[in-house]
Amino acid sequence: MELTQCINYLLTTAQHSVFQYLNGKLSAYDITPSQYGVLSCLWQREFATPKQISEILCLETSTISGVLDRMQKKGLIDRVINREDRREVRVIPTEKGKALEEPISKIIDEVNEEVLKCFSEEEVQLLKNQLRIIAEAKHF
Repeated sequence: MELTQCINYLLTTAQHSVFQYLNGKLSAYDITPSQYGVLSCLWQREFATPKQISEILCLETSTISGVLDRMQKKGLIDRVINREDRREVRVIPTEKGKALEEPISKIIDEVNEEVLKCFSEEEVQLLKNQLRIIAEAKHF
């Protein structure tokens, strides 16, 4: 099979294009797409553990650890010890991290609209459904 017809190549190059575009848009707020992913997890709940964040974002815990370190240095998140179970570290957004929800959510909406503008509404739904099927496949 020719490389450009391989599903891995197609998914990787598409993801790279969207990542680069999103990265450019988020740079005005000094955050990366990975940091947006963490913040998005935290905007949905009071706190999350690093393990929960890594599971939601489908990333290794070691990868999340580095992202959290950089975010904490930027003042976007804090890590606090659970008082009831001192083994558990909870990640919480700071006020600075919470304040980014509205402007970043607007950017995410704009990026999604721009990336998908060449598709009809039915095609967008079909594409998302097909990507979910690949992402959730357990047979390979």
